[in-house]
Amino acid sequence: PCIGAPTALTIESSSNVYVRGLTIRNSQQMHLIIARSNTVRVSRVMVTSPGDSPNTDGIHITASTNVIVQDCKISTGSTTKSYTKLLLYIPFIPFKKKTLITGDDCVSIVNASSRIKMKKIYCGPGHGISIGSLGRGNSTATVSAIVLDTAVLKNTTNGLRIKTWQGGNGYVKGVRFENVEMHDVANPIIIDQFYCDSPSTCQNQTSAVHITEIMYRNITGTTKSKNAIKFACSDAVPCSHIVLNNVNLEGKDGKVEAYCNSAEGFGYGVVHPSADCLDSHDNKGLDQTQYLSETVLVGQEAKNAHDEL
Repeated sequence: PCIGAPTALTIESSSNVYVRGLTIRNSQQMHLIIARSNTVRVSRVMVTSPGDSPNTDGIHITASTNVIVQDCKISTGSTTKSYTKLLLYIPFIPFKKKTLITGDDCVSIVNASSRIKMKKIYCGPGHGISIGSLGRGNSTATVSAIVLDTAVLKNTTNGLRIKTWQGGNGYVKGVRFENVEMHDVANPIIIDQFYCDSPSTCQNQTSAVHITEIMYRNITGTTKSKNAIKFACSDAVPCSHIVLNNVNLEGKDGKVEAYCNSAEGFGYGVVHPSADCLDSHDNKGLDQTQYLSETVLVGQEAKNAHDEL
C-alpha cells in the first residue's frame, strides 16, 4: 500500500471497547489497530486480504493495556476448499468459514503495550505472531506481560517471533507462549535482535532492547527450517531467563537444530531440538531449582495477566 494508506478500523485512545463478529476485507494497510487504549476485547473477527499485500497486519496493538484477542482466525492468501475444510475441524474456533487473511503478521504487538492476552488463535499462512519490531532509530521500547495460550499456526514464514533492531533500549519481559501447534512453519521459535527491514545494511550497535523472562511451553509440530529454535540475541545485551518446557518440533525435510547467540536460559521436560546451546546460568550462578523459583516460571506479570484477563 501507499504510505499513509488507511487502516480499516482503528481503536484510538479508548477504554472498555468490545469488538465481536466483525468482517474486514482487503484493507489497504493494517486491518485493525488498537492504539493508546485500555481494556479492549476482540473476538470472532474475520479479516481477508491478498497474500502479496505488505503491511496488512491482521491485528496491531500499540501503547495499549488490558487487551484480549480471542477466537480469531488469521491467514494470508485465498481460502481454498481444502483449507476451508481444515478450518472447520479446528475445535476451539466457534464459527465457520471465517478467516483472518493478511499479507503480514497475524498479530503484532509493539511499544508501550502490556497485559495482552491472545487465546484460541488460528494463524496461517502469514508472518506469524510477532512482538516488534522494537528499538528502531535507537528508540526506547517497553513490552511486558504478554500471553498466547492455545493457537494453531500453519504455513507461516515465522511462528512465535520477537524482533528488535540493533540500538535502542528498554525491555521485553514476562512473555508466555503456550499450547501452540505448528504445521509446516518456518522459524517456529525465533528471537531476532538483528532485525533490519531496510534496503541498506544496518550498522552494528552496542545497545539493544533487553529480552528477558520468556517462556515457551507445550509447543509442538513441524517446521520447514533447519533452525527450529533460533535465539539471535544481542552481543551487548544478552537475552536472559529463557525457559523451554515440552517443546517438540520435527523437521518436515530432515534434522532440525537450535541456534543460540548470547542467550541464557534452559529447557526441561521434552525439548526437541535440544536447547543445550543456551547458557544455563545467569550472573548469579543459580542452579536450576533456584532459577525456576527465582523467575517464577518466567514472568509473574504474564502469569497474572493470564489468570486475571
